[in-house]
Amino acid sequence: MSPHRHHDVLIVGGGNAGISLAAKLRRDRCRDVAVVDPKQTHEYRPLLSWVAGGFATLDDLRRPQADVIPDGVRWYPDRVVAVEPERSLVRLAGGEEITCTDLVICPGSQVDWDAIPGSEAAVATPYASTSYLPEHAPDTWTMLSSLTSGRAVFVISDRHVPCAPVGLKPLFLAADHWRATGVLGDVEIELLVEGDRLVDLDRADRELRAAAEDFGVRVRTATTVESVDASSRTLRVRSAGGSEDLHYDALYLAPPHRAPDWVAESGLDAPGSEGFVAVDPHTLQHVAYPTVWGLGDVATVDALPSGGALRKQVPVVARNIAARRTGKPMRRYDGYSIGPVTTSRTHLLLAEFDRDRRPEPTVAFPDLVRPRRSTFLFDRYVEPQVYWHRLLTGHVS
Repeated sequence: MSPHRHHDVLIVGGGNAGISLAAKLRRDRCRDVAVVDPKQTHEYRPLLSWVAGGFATLDDLRRPQADVIPDGVRWYPDRVVAVEPERSLVRLAGGEEITCTDLVICPGSQVDWDAIPGSEAAVATPYASTSYLPEHAPDTWTMLSSLTSGRAVFVISDRHVPCAPVGLKPLFLAADHWRATGVLGDVEIELLVEGDRLVDLDRADRELRAAAEDFGVRVRTATTVESVDASSRTLRVRSAGGSEDLHYDALYLAPPHRAPDWVAESGLDAPGSEGFVAVDPHTLQHVAYPTVWGLGDVATVDALPSGGALRKQVPVVARNIAARRTGKPMRRYDGYSIGPVTTSRTHLLLAEFDRDRRPEPTVAFPDLVRPRRSTFLFDRYVEPQVYWHRLLTGHVS
């Protein structure tokens, strides 16, 4: 018989969402919180795009997971293999079973290489890379910074990519590098965006298109990469005008993502959720199991998944767990998200918006949609400190 434990709140996932929520619950005096996550190293993933642009290293974004687990929180360093939501039970790879009063699902998403056949083989070569996996982020800058001529293709999928606009950072950081080193005129830059815009905020979209035009980038929206042939360095591309083959000398991918397989296998998805955790996008409560909650990249919140969005989602879940038990009104998440995108190696804009693409700026002044040097420095150097010392310690409201 497998060992069995029970906790008041059990959180599956020890990334930004899981640790921030665990710390918030402890600050709210929840005495029995546990986190399940097999990783021994915690990563501040927004810095990966800076690694891909030559402004950071992997050491800058890593800390031991044991160092960020909040005081008083039980950590299970194991992998989830199944969930029985009707029993609020989680089964671990090591055989242990854990039950709880409330279960929170936030393990993040993972790259779906199968969605673009040939893409995984491509990033195993020196001619293609991504910043969405730590092991490839440094290779991205090596590839881009060493290119002196030819065609650089940047692909931004809209299939569950965490903070997809951040995939534009390596493009603009590389383009400014090519300009500074005098080779920009010899590099043909293609940007293939699967969605209909670069970011879900009109003013920010215009700013990014203007920056792209300044660097001579050919921007193509509503364009899907169907496959990659690594041997010939060719993409099969489909748009409204039909399909074509496109050669590349350097390929950057912000690839499609999917939820862990056990989400659908455990019945936590729903028709139309594409294997992701089906929650009410306002309360973040599961649509079928009232003691199950979801947030972050794995949940169907009808908004752009991003680290910034978690600043709003975490307090909603923390409040609503208590509200469910006491019968009080639940707090609502309006779909706030954020897209910090560099426009050069000195300036960055900050797009903040809700699920209806309406602006939702954190501050009224200054205008952060306008690219600024100060915003560039804040995102690269200050925001990581806010993450480690404020967000992961539960200081969200």
